[in-house]
Amino acid sequence: MANTRQSGKRARAADKRQKENQVHRTTSRSAVKMALDAIKSGDVAKVKEAYQNAISTLAKTASKKALPKGRAARKTSRLTKLIKKTLPQVFSAK
Repeated sequence: MANTRQSGKRARAADKRQKENQVHRTTSRSAVKMALDAIKSGDVAKVKEAYQNAISTLAKTASKKALPKGRAARKTSRLTKLIKKTLPQVFSAK
């Protein structure tokens, strides 16, 4: 229980921020999982779409400060590296 009006407001704001950040983090995790599933399927078109969605979602999440920039960059880098290793034609055909 908050002792002052200000601390009560800060607590409410923190709860609101926490819920919003959780939504962004969950969305980015789901996007990365969908990209990994697409890689396992081996469908190039599906991989391209899922990869773009995952990269975009990670960048948005990092820009909203719901995920640290370095973590988003690391996930992006590892996902790109995995795709280049398993399905190199995804990046070669532009």
